[in-house]
Formats: sequence, structure tokens, C-alpha cells
Amino acid sequence: MKIDFKRIALSVSVVFVFISANAQMKQADIDKKVEALLRQMTLEEKVGQMTQIALDVICKGNDRYSSFTPLTLDAAEMKKAFGDYHVGSVLNTAGNRALTTAKWYELISEIQKTSSKQNVHKVPVIYGVDEVHGATYTAGATMFPQQIAQAAARNPLLVEKAAAITAYETRAGNIPWTFGPVLDLGMDPRFSRMWETFGEDPYITSTLGVAMVNGLEGKDANVGNPEKIATSLKHFLAYHTTVSGKDRTPSYISEDALREYHLPAFKAAIDAGAHTIMVNSGIINGVPVHASYPILTKLLKEELGFKGLVVTDWADIENLYRRDRIAANDKEAVMLAINAGIDMSMVPYKYEVFCDNLIQLVKEGKVKQERIDDAVRRILKVKYALNLFDKPNTNPKDYPKFGSKEFEKVSYDMAAEAITLLKNEGNILPLKKNIKVLVTGPNANSMRTLNGAWTYSWQGDAADEYTANYNTILEAVQNEIGKANVTYVPGVSYKAGGHYFEELADKMDEAIAAAKNSDVIILCLGENSYVEKPGDLNDLYLSDLQTELAKKLAGTGKPVVLVLNEGRPRLISRFEQDMKGIVQAYLPGNFGGNALADVLFGDVNPSGKLPYTYPRFPNATISYIHKPSEEQKKAEGAYNYEADYNPQYLFGEGLSYTTFVYSNLTIDKKQLKKRENLNVSVTVTNTGKRTGKEVVHLFTSDLYASSVTPDVKRLRRFEKIELAPGESKTVSFELNPADLSYTGRDGKTILEAGDFEVMVEKLKDTFTLIE
Repeated sequence: MKIDFKRIALSVSVVFVFISANAQMKQADIDKKVEALLRQMTLEEKVGQMTQIALDVICKGNDRYSSFTPLTLDAAEMKKAFGDYHVGSVLNTAGNRALTTAKWYELISEIQKTSSKQNVHKVPVIYGVDEVHGATYTAGATMFPQQIAQAAARNPLLVEKAAAITAYETRAGNIPWTFGPVLDLGMDPRFSRMWETFGEDPYITSTLGVAMVNGLEGKDANVGNPEKIATSLKHFLAYHTTVSGKDRTPSYISEDALREYHLPAFKAAIDAGAHTIMVNSGIINGVPVHASYPILTKLLKEELGFKGLVVTDWADIENLYRRDRIAANDKEAVMLAINAGIDMSMVPYKYEVFCDNLIQLVKEGKVKQERIDDAVRRILKVKYALNLFDKPNTNPKDYPKFGSKEFEKVSYDMAAEAITLLKNEGNILPLKKNIKVLVTGPNANSMRTLNGAWTYSWQGDAADEYTANYNTILEAVQNEIGKANVTYVPGVSYKAGGHYFEELADKMDEAIAAAKNSDVIILCLGENSYVEKPGDLNDLYLSDLQTELAKKLAGTGKPVVLVLNEGRPRLISRFEQDMKGIVQAYLPGNFGGNALADVLFGDVNPSGKLPYTYPRFPNATISYIHKPSEEQKKAEGAYNYEADYNPQYLFGEGLSYTTFVYSNLTIDKKQLKKRENLNVSVTVTNTGKRTGKEVVHLFTSDLYASSVTPDVKRLRRFEKIELAPGESKTVSFELNPADLSYTGRDGKTILEAGDFEVMVEKLKDTFTLIE
């Protein structure tokens, strides 16, 4: 049968034109409804729409900061919030615990019903929750690996699929809005929220960020679809680049660095249709971002053309006064934030203060009515886009796949592809299944550490209460080779009831003794769960007790396979040389134990690649994106070579149980005009005996630049492929002029003639860009 490709192409283009036209008609209809509603609303009603409160505020409890169990809504508090103050949004769970889909449906349905009764215009509430690696606060939902692990998997299709499942399961709980994805760059391993990012590279963050937005909102950005939710890109802008490496502390960032590294992912996700954005809680160049008109209005709303809703982070308007001291009181803080471009205040508790002050500010002329209308217009558009006016609730009975085996398989696949083999001395891995194994370490028997924070509770400390049906690393290893072949002694444990990083020796001597009767030691080290300020630390080295355990186990003479279960790369240089094998598991989620055991014992061939640079020393936390001056190994005279760029493991590293050989790097032009694209291809061959997946990374280097010194290299493309033994594949990439440009000191994009280098693995070629 002859296939008419021209007719197919024409049909496809007609479909896209129809979809685009239909979307424009729908948006025009929404715009008309919003404008009509705005004309009818009072100032007080509009300010209420700009107000977001925590669920605890309207639940029965001793105060509005905590709720009684079982959770019950307080009719009087709801009447005040929705009737007197016209509050338009609610967030978070109550009591800091996950709820069932049935409970979520009950609570949010009652909130919508009460709000509608108290609201003459019947404007629905928009409910938001941090659903950052699955439906975080919903019992029985599918928990995926955290974003840092998803970046290690380097599989955009899996990221999109996991996000689509998250949207489906979030809607099953009657929730239409998530505060994610995180598009901050994880460039500083000291930072407590590094694991929430896609790592240190702008291109990976942009690619996976768009994939996640597409999964959560749909590629057509139709969040009215009852299986899709609105996203909130966070945290705009450059949240993770603090000088101290600690959460919510000051950053000093040049204009070129801000635009070159931190802006691209947000721009890509905005272009993909993301509906809302959350603001950076920190300070850039002395100005809190929540008070920065240049960032929130000039850059975000005007230059990037963002038409959606801008929401604060937790209590960050009052922080302008109480913490950052840029305002003399709460009223001035509200004025600064709203005038800067904030549309909705995540209050979250003292909403009366925000509402009363903002109403007074408008009446005094210190905040213009036009600014209020702009904010409320953006909020109402999101509510209409979510179809909340017609269908404010989604019922769990309409989501039969919630928590299904089908969804769980995606979580397992992501964890399996993320796990990264960093060291395999003497090919100790994969392990044989007929051996005696000692499993030890504080992370060996904990679901909490596998998941990390934002898992059933804010800090993840409730995870073990919800995860009885999943396997810890220990349980997964026992299932893999039989309980009789596995000895478990903790050696070190996290102290119950103490700070998240407090540890105690737990039968350490017994663990050392048990090693003598084992063939191999699986040592599970890393971190307990944490996020935000509780995760700040002063020492990037792995703890003293864990280091002691590692050294003593290595001293037994038995081979040690180190499993790292951590949110950021804690330093292991004090004992790394004594480990025979090292596997980075990151925070792999509820199926991480199973996936890890399958990697350790060879059922799965590892294919993860580091999404960050793993530092060797505390004063050497330089990312792979750095300037040539970080590599001065050819300097004359006395020189401490170890103090140069010398990571423990490089960005992009990750071993396999097979071998891949790269050959035939080809570029289609040696001279390239500024408006032309460059085609690059390379052949990859599996020369080993096992089928394996390989990530092909394409880097470029601008050899000389006139405005700012160029980076040593930058990742421009990647592709994950699978090859059978002996199989070869030619991978092709296309580079465009934007890939060869950089940001100058004035913040403008520069594309200039000169010599460039392309690099794939150890292969290199050069070309010249001409006028």
C-alpha cells in the first residue's frame, strides 16, 4: 500500500491549526468572563482572591497553627475566612500528615460548598499542595524518585509519564494545583534543597522541566482536563545560589550569570504553558525577591511575557518586615510585595493582617487599583482554566488507576534508570546471588531515607508510617538472595526524636564482628530526610560515625560495596579509596529498595549519570560549569595540584556492566554562518556482553569570547539509547545559533564569530563560526 506522506502531513497541520484556534477561542471566552466578573467585584472581594491560607486555619484545633485528630473543618472559621474575608485559596495538609483521597474529597468539597454559599459571585477556591515527587500528601499515592534522581535517569519520556501520573493522582484527591516543578539549579552541594532540583546543568533542567510541565498540565496546557493540574514553577529566580550555602540567605549574582544559567529553565517552562510561578524566598544583591519589581514585573511579566499567577512562598511577605527588615511594618511589607508584582500571598496564618492592610493601601493610593485588578485577573484566569467554576471538585471514584501496579511500574523504572554506578573495582558488581552478605548502615532499613522529605509529611519523618507494603534496602536484598544469606546490624542509627542529623553508634562492634562471617558488606550510608532550613549544615563531610563505620568495615579485609542514599553529595574522600564498589541511589522513592537490589545483583544494568559534580573536598564545590581559571595545572612554580578542579566524580559519570565505545564523531560543516545550524553525529557501540543503556552527552566550548571569559564547556544535547551486545547506533544532534551564544555583562545575548569545539565522550572536533 502506498502511503501519502504529504496528505498525512497536511492532515496533521490542519489538526494543529484547529487545536490552536480552539485554544484561542477558549481563552477569549475566559478573558470575557474574567473581565465581566472583575467589574462586579468589590475591593474586599478582590483582596480576598489574592489571599491564600493554610488548611489548619479553618480546622478545629487549639489554635490556627495545628489541628485536632481526626481532622474536622471549623464552620465558624470558614464563615470568617470565606464570608467575611472572601479568601480565594487554601494550601497544604493539616497536622502535617497525608490524607486519603476520600478525606481530601470530603474536606475540599466542603470548602468549595462553604465558599460558594458565602460568595455572591460563586468564585471557587483554588487548592494547592506541594506534590513534588508524586501526590506527596495523599496516602496510597505513587511516590517517584525525587527530581535529582530523575535527572540522573536522563529520560525525559519517563519524567513526563511520572508527572502525568502525579497529576492524575493529585486530581484523585480533589486537588488541582501543585507547587512544582523545581527549576532552580542545584549547583551548590551544601544547599539543603539540592535534591529537589534536576541538578547543576541549565539544559537538563530546561529539558526535564518542560517534560514535567507537559506531564502535569498536558502538552496543550489544558488544565481543565480532569486528569491534569496547574503547575507552579519554583523558585523564581536563582534560589539556590546563596553565599553561605544555607537556605533563605543572601545571594550576589551578576546580570550575565542570572540570565545565562538561572533563567533558561524558567523561560522554557513558561513557553511550555505553565500557569503559575512561586517566588524565591531569598535575597539577590541585597533585595528580597518578593520586593523586587525588576525581577517580578520587568523581567518575568514584561520581558518573558508571563501571563499567569505569581504566588509567594510561605509567609514571605511578612518576612520582608520580620526577617529581612526592608519594611518597617507589615503594612509596608504588603505594599512592597504587591507593587513588586506579587499576585497571591501565601499568608498562611494571619490573613486578616494581609487583607486589612492591602485594602487600606489601595484606599490610600499606595497600591493602585490597576495593580489589584491585574493580580485578580491572573488568579481568575487560572481558576477558569482549571474549570473550577463548572466543576470545582473531582471525585476519587473517577480515578480507578490511583496507586495501580501500572503506575508503580513507572516509579520502579525511574529508580532503576537513575541509580548510578560510580566505582566497580575488580568488577565486584554485580554480586553473585549465592553469597553471604552483611547489610549495615543507618540507611539500610528505612523507607524515610529512601524517599526524603515532602513524603507524607513536610520533613518526610512520617514516611515509615505509610510504607509498610514497600521494601527497604535490607528487605529488598533479603528478597533477592534469601533471608538466610543476609545478616543485618545497623552499626549507626539516626537518633529518634532528635535533630535529623543526630546519630548514635548502634551495635557498631557487632557489625564489625558480623563482617567476618560475610562474603561482601553492603554499607548503606547517607542522610536522614530533611528540607529547607532544618537541612542546613556546617560540614559537608559524611558524619564522623558513618565515616568510622566505613573505615572499620574496610579494615576487616572484606570487600565493601558502598550504597549512598543521600539528597546531596556528602564528602566521602576520607574513606572512598577503601570501597570496592560505590553506588549512588539518591532519593529513589518507595521502589528504590527493589531497584537497588536488582542493580546490585545484576538483574538491572545501571545506566544513571551524575546530575551534579561530586566534590572531593569542602573547599572544592565547583560545578562542571566553570571558567578556565579553575584549571591552572600548567602554572609555573610551586603548586598544590590537589586544590585545583579535582572532583571525586565528574558531572555525567556513571558506569555500566557492559562497555560502550564511541567513534566517528562527525560535523557537517567546518565553517558555519551565524544563521545556520550544525549537525553533529557520533557512533556508539556496545562492546560488552550485556544489553545496556547509555546516555550520549554533547558538549560545546567557545574557545575565546570578547565580553566575559567563556565556560570550559557546556552541555547542549543528550540522548539515552539502549544497545544489545555488539550493536551500534549513530546518534545525531542539531545545534542552533542559540547554543553558541552567551550572555554579556549587560545581560544581552552575544553571538560572535570565532572557533568552537564539540565534544562527545573523549572525541573532539572544531569548527569556525563566521559572519
